[in-house]
This record gives sequence, structure tokens and C-alpha cells, in this order.
Amino acid sequence: MIPRVRRIAAVCALGAALAACGSADPAGSARPAPAESRASASPSASRPPVLAPGPGGLTPVFEHGPRTLGKTVALTFDADMTADQGPRAAAGEHFDNPDLIGALRQLKVPATIFMTGRWADEYPIEARSLGNDPQFEVANHSYSHHAFTADCYGLPTIAADKMRADVERAYASLHQAGVPHALPYFRFPGGCYDQRALRALSGLGVTAVQWDVVSGDAFATDAGAVTRQVLDGVKPGSVVIMHCTRSAAPTTERVVRAVVPALRGRGYRFVKVSDLIGESAGHR
Repeated sequence: MIPRVRRIAAVCALGAALAACGSADPAGSARPAPAESRASASPSASRPPVLAPGPGGLTPVFEHGPRTLGKTVALTFDADMTADQGPRAAAGEHFDNPDLIGALRQLKVPATIFMTGRWADEYPIEARSLGNDPQFEVANHSYSHHAFTADCYGLPTIAADKMRADVERAYASLHQAGVPHALPYFRFPGGCYDQRALRALSGLGVTAVQWDVVSGDAFATDAGAVTRQVLDGVKPGSVVIMHCTRSAAPTTERVVRAVVPALRGRGYRFVKVSDLIGESAGHR
């Protein structure tokens, strides 16, 4: 078991207990190295920058932006939900976190939300609000939140021949919920992927987005410890993974309220993942 504050993307897993964002306003094996900073910068807002495919069209992987282009950092939040959590939501368990989203809006912090299709089905009003707010960008976190590799934090595993359809189904759910422009970025459940998974998604045009700073907010009860971990880990171009889930990540709002002024005091500027990938386009 990985220590609570250091656990790498217990993040999105441990029995798939994690789940999602809300709106305050109407480990895979044999992982290839992340793709180099080969991005295709889009001239239009409707086509966000993506990394170029790897050899043989393999889905590219992005972990962080350039370290030498100024103090930028992207906060990302996983909106996890699985089909079996529907009854728990109906029974009153909160898989959203409107106070966190409200804090981000109050602090004027742009952020990238990786949303499962199942969560968008459950919370279409919140999904639509986030997807239509220019402060946020919404990306794909699978439909089912099943793992794309074996032995991924206890998550059920999706078959290789169903991986592509799961991602496409998530995009359909986001669109149906009212997210007009879900980005061509995909985050593997649990962060677990291998060459088979990358190959299965080849041709979809997505960039797989990982991270270089694990907040440790999943299941954490000590906001101070999570805050220190984020502040100790951030470097120029960092991508921080957090969660916006009241039931499984209850400290995250407090963490954000502490981390944001501290990093701004150090001269950091908050950006979206698309901004970091766009910066990578000109840094070859």
C-alpha cells in the first residue's frame, strides 16, 4: 500500500472509490517514456494543440510543460465515477464538490477537468456549467473508469478491444450533457497505461495526459500535508493531479485555497493543460 499522501494516483482508484467535480455556479507495466515536446499548435480555438503521434501512430503521452519558459503550472482535477456508484449517489453520497469549483472561480484559477462519461451522465448540469465556462476546460477520463492495464489499484479492467469504444462513449456523454468542446486529451484511469493501451487509442487523435506532481489528496484527511506535498513538488511547467470529490477527497478545497496564494507568491502563473501543450509546440 502506498502511503496516503504519497500514493500515486490512488488518485483515481482504490476500488474506484473516487468521483468527481461539481459546479458552484448555474500503474501499468512497461510504460514507454512520455513523448518529447512535439506538439502541433492549432491556429484556431476550436482545435487545441496536441502532441504528435509516436512511432507507428502510437498515442502520445504528456507529463509536463517546458521547464525553461517561465513559472507556469496547471492544476488538474479528476471527475471519477463508475456505473456501480449510481446507487450510492441516489442514496445521498456526494460525488461532486461545488465548494471547490467555487473556490477556483473566486481565486480566478483556470483548471483542466478530466471527466468520466458516467459522471457527466449523473451530473449533466454541473458538466454543462464547467464545459461552458472559459475558466475551465473539460477533457476525457474514460466512460467507465475501468483500468486500461491489469493490476491498477484494484480497478476492474477493460478489454483491449473495448478501450477505444469506452473513450468514444465518454465523449458522447460529455456532448450529451452539454459540454460543447471536450478537448482531445485523455487521462487513463489510475494513470495506468502500457503500449497495448496506447496502441488501442491510436487514431483517435488524443494526447494522453499524465502529471509530474501527485497531490495525494485522494482519501487524505490532513490538508496541510497535501498542501506541503504540492508546494514541494511544483516546478515550472508542472501538471498537478487532484480530485474534486467531496466523499473521497474532502480536503481539496482547503488545499487549493492554501496552494494558490503560496504559488502566486513564488511567481507562478496558473494555466490550463492546453496552454502547457501549446508552450511545448514552440520548444523543440
